[in-house]
Amino acid sequence: MSASPLHKELRVTFLGPLASFSHQIAKADLNQLEFPIKQAALDLFPTTTTTPTTTTFTTRTVTLLPKPSFADAFAAIQSTEADYAVIPFENSTNGSVVQTLDLLADRDGRYNDIVVCGEYYLTVHHCLLVRNEDAASDPENIYPRISRLYTHPQAWGQCEAFLSKHFRGIERQDAPSTSKAAGIVAKYGGTTSPTLGSCGDDNATGNDSEGIPAAIASSFAAAHHNLSILAANIEDRADNTTRFLVLRNRNSEPTREAEGADFYPTATATTSTDPTTTPTAPPTKLKSLISFMIAHGTPGALVDALTIFRRHGLNLTSIVSRPGQIRPWQYIFFVECERVLGVHEEDVVERAMGELEGKTSCCRDLGSWGDRLG
Repeated sequence: MSASPLHKELRVTFLGPLASFSHQIAKADLNQLEFPIKQAALDLFPTTTTTPTTTTFTTRTVTLLPKPSFADAFAAIQSTEADYAVIPFENSTNGSVVQTLDLLADRDGRYNDIVVCGEYYLTVHHCLLVRNEDAASDPENIYPRISRLYTHPQAWGQCEAFLSKHFRGIERQDAPSTSKAAGIVAKYGGTTSPTLGSCGDDNATGNDSEGIPAAIASSFAAAHHNLSILAANIEDRADNTTRFLVLRNRNSEPTREAEGADFYPTATATTSTDPTTTPTAPPTKLKSLISFMIAHGTPGALVDALTIFRRHGLNLTSIVSRPGQIRPWQYIFFVECERVLGVHEEDVVERAMGELEGKTSCCRDLGSWGDRLG
């Protein structure tokens, strides 16, 4: 048997740059994630963001690899540049992260070996950020001076009430991540600010000389980029929570540690949404993510596919769809189902997949993991 991954370098990728919410999970406590990193308390504020962040543990090294896009993080797992990826999947306020769904759909067959092996829930609090000098200049009238806002597309929908009240009609500029948005404001301040390309590169500039730019990001990002917080907790709901998936390459060495708490739950698992909470009981349920497409012209095709899960006693917890991009109005469906440890047979998902193959035009098992809420 090969050496346990606890005794080798582990490489973890996430949507960067540093100070993103994905990075916040890693900094808070890597032990909470469904991969084999224990007793991690990290200080991840290097002097440069262009090189990986490395932290040495007693018996192994964990290297964090921030990536500029979801696609880059997926590619790092497929190529085995990284062992694990932490990717946002859905938000309790604004719904699914469509970029993640589209990559999991894998329409071009680029990510055949990627599977989900864990999940993590993070309570997300957003802040309105500006440069310190902008905040200090006429602070009583700073809101009317803000001419452009930057953040990740998911954050707009999570802060709509605040934005509608204070910034109706103000230009909104999408950024690849909330941490990137904070970095833009820190870099360009009140003189010029970039217009982002599709990859988030600062490939053009626009003049904000008559106003100042602001970002919507976390207090973690504010500290990292030395920005002032004009308003904290601007999200619509106090219980605003994002669920992250932990991805791995299915061809990596299968060990109990690498599988996390999925099939071999231990006392290190937790059901808490607070990253600082001490781990409690292991999960009692397993989740699985499955994608499939059906013949849309066949009456009852979707019902026939979903009935298979019921027949095998698998509880459906969510179903979402994305365009299949084979022809207009044909969709790929993503289904999450759960089973109970000690009640369902271990191969129940495999048997359900065997039936699903006969009722769909294509289907794929995207992995199983311990339910952090159950």
